[in-house]
Amino acid sequence: MRKLFLKMHEGKVISFIYLFVLAYTILALVWWGILLFMQSEQIARFEVQNLELRTDSVSHPVEYHQELQRIETTEKRRTVMFFGEGVIFLAIILLGGFFVYLAVYKQMKLSQQQQNFLMAVTHELKSPIAAAKLNLETLRKHRLDEEKQHRLLDNTIRETNRLDQLCNNILLASQMESQRYQLYLEDLDFSALLEAGVKEIQSRIPTHTIQAHILPDVWLNGDKFMLQIVLSNLIENAAKYSPKNTVIDVTLTATGNQLKLKVTDQGPGIPIDERRRIFLKFYRIGNENTRKSKGSGLGLFLTERIVQQHGGTIIVKDNVPAGASFEITWPVYSAQTV
Repeated sequence: MRKLFLKMHEGKVISFIYLFVLAYTILALVWWGILLFMQSEQIARFEVQNLELRTDSVSHPVEYHQELQRIETTEKRRTVMFFGEGVIFLAIILLGGFFVYLAVYKQMKLSQQQQNFLMAVTHELKSPIAAAKLNLETLRKHRLDEEKQHRLLDNTIRETNRLDQLCNNILLASQMESQRYQLYLEDLDFSALLEAGVKEIQSRIPTHTIQAHILPDVWLNGDKFMLQIVLSNLIENAAKYSPKNTVIDVTLTATGNQLKLKVTDQGPGIPIDERRRIFLKFYRIGNENTRKSKGSGLGLFLTERIVQQHGGTIIVKDNVPAGASFEITWPVYSAQTV
C-alpha cells in the first residue's frame, strides 16, 4: 500500500514539474515576443527621428512621405514576421508538449497496470501453491479413507491446473507481444472440442452450473490449444464475476453466413465505457486493493488476440435480464458443417 502511495505521489510530482517547465517555456516565448515588438517600435521611432533630422519636410514633402511610408511598411512586416514565427513556435511547443505528456501518461498508466498485475499474480500464484501443499501435507500426515484421499487429490489437481493455466497465460502474453507464437492450424471438430472443454471446466468450477447448447458437427480450421484457452478464459471470467450457484451458458450457433459462440453469465454486467478497456493488457475493472475477484488482467487480452488470429471478432453485450454476454463471430469461410 505504501509503495502504491509513493507511486501516485511520484506521478503527481512528475506531472507538476512537467507542467511547470511547459508553462515557463510558453511564458518565456511570450516575453521574448513582447520584447521584439517593443524593439521593432523603437527601431521605427529611431528611423523616423533620423529622417526628420536628415530631410526638410517642407522642401521635400514627397520624398519625406515616401520614406515614412517605407518605414511604416517595414515595421508592419517585422510585426507580421514576429507574430507568425511566434505562433508557429507556440504551436510546435504545445503540440510537442501534448505528445510528450501523452507518452509519459501512457507509460505511467502501464507502470501502474504492471504493478497491479504483479500484485494480482502474486496472489494467484500463492493461493494454488498453498492449497496444493496443504492437501499433500494432509495426505502425508494422516491416514484417510479412500474417498477423502480422492477428494484431496482432485482438489490438488484442480489447483495445479489453475496454476498451469496462469503460467500459460503469462507465457502466451509474452510470446504474442514479441510475435513469437505461431498458430498450429488444423481442421478441428469444434463442437466436440467445446463439449469436452465445458465438461473439463465444470469439474474445476463446481460453484456454477455450465450449460452447453452446442450445434453438432461444426468443424473449424484453428489451433486446438489456443481455442481451448479462449473457452476456458471466457467461462472462468464469467464465474469470477457472477454469483455462486448461477448458470453460465455456452452457445454455438450458425446464423446466415456466420458462426457464433456466446458465453453469458448472470453477474453485474460490464459498463459501456469499460467494454473496450477490458481487452487491454493488465486492465481490470476496479482497484487492485479493493476488488474481490481473482485474476491477472491477461485472460481477455489473450482471448481477443487469439480470436483475431483466427479471423474472428469478439464483443461484449448485456445479458437479459442481468449479466454480460461475450460473443465471438467467425465468417462462414472459416467453418464448415459436416
